[in-house]
Amino acid sequence: MPISSVEAKTLRLIAFGDSLVSGYGLPADQGFTAQLQGWLEEHGRDVEVVNMGVAGDTTTGGLARLEWALAEGADAVILELGGNDILRGTPPRITRANLDAMLTELGAREIPVLLAGIAIPLNFGLAWQVDFEGQFATLAEEHGTLLYPSFMDGVWTRPELMQQDMLHPNERGVAQIVERIGPLVLNLLERVPR
Repeated sequence: MPISSVEAKTLRLIAFGDSLVSGYGLPADQGFTAQLQGWLEEHGRDVEVVNMGVAGDTTTGGLARLEWALAEGADAVILELGGNDILRGTPPRITRANLDAMLTELGAREIPVLLAGIAIPLNFGLAWQVDFEGQFATLAEEHGTLLYPSFMDGVWTRPELMQQDMLHPNERGVAQIVERIGPLVLNLLERVPR
């Protein structure tokens, strides 16, 4: 028997992160969550994308507010944090411990996760870069989550896709991010228990 529109459930996807998720410097309808919402609708998915991005947030801040962010429920989560840890010089081991704790909590609640990594500039040193960037793949494997290795992949090295601060994507940059991450988000939604 087909499911009626009354019985069909709109999935609640939380985009949990920092200014890259919150849409810093952009009109509300051009930020990541709004553009991802539109992309998912175009691909026939009934999903509410909830913006839980906080500009300037670190993994420490994210861990502190995770329970609050989940208070109204979540069917799936995109976890994008770590960029501000880099800017503040947070040791990779602390970033890893915070992400590990968040992934553990989400796993305990049986919420599927897409972990979005972040690339860092080489001026931090190759060893630091390898240690920091490598932790995302390691954590994704340990927790069985999906991984998008670098949230800003294909965008942050292209000035025409960036805002003047060269830290945040502009509207076209966000569109590129959504096009790249979108297929993985569809995969994430398939992991939601029915």
